[in-house]
Amino acid sequence: MAETETLQVIQKQIESNPVILYMKGSPQFPQCGFSARAVEILNTIGKPFAYVNILEHPDIRAELPIYAQWPTFPQLWVAGELLGGSDILLEMSQKNELAPLIEKAVPNAVSG
Repeated sequence: MAETETLQVIQKQIESNPVILYMKGSPQFPQCGFSARAVEILNTIGKPFAYVNILEHPDIRAELPIYAQWPTFPQLWVAGELLGGSDILLEMSQKNELAPLIEKAVPNAVSG
């Protein structure tokens, strides 16, 4: 896939999903500790989220850090904005800042 096409795919994914996690592996089988922690944090909030396994999409893995101006994975995007990786998510969760953002982005979803 060409660089421009990849960037369009990334933009469409972010615009189409109120909460999307770019991670290594899947929520059911994370492939790194940081991705596992991000999934665990999101699961405690109980709202649905989309994900992209960057290990299966090397084009996205290469282009997303440039697009996001954020070099590492996982990356959590909520309502079109990058929140950050697992350390930031953990900090936001501990301060009770993350759940309200996700609940606002996914208001009609059933919890749990």
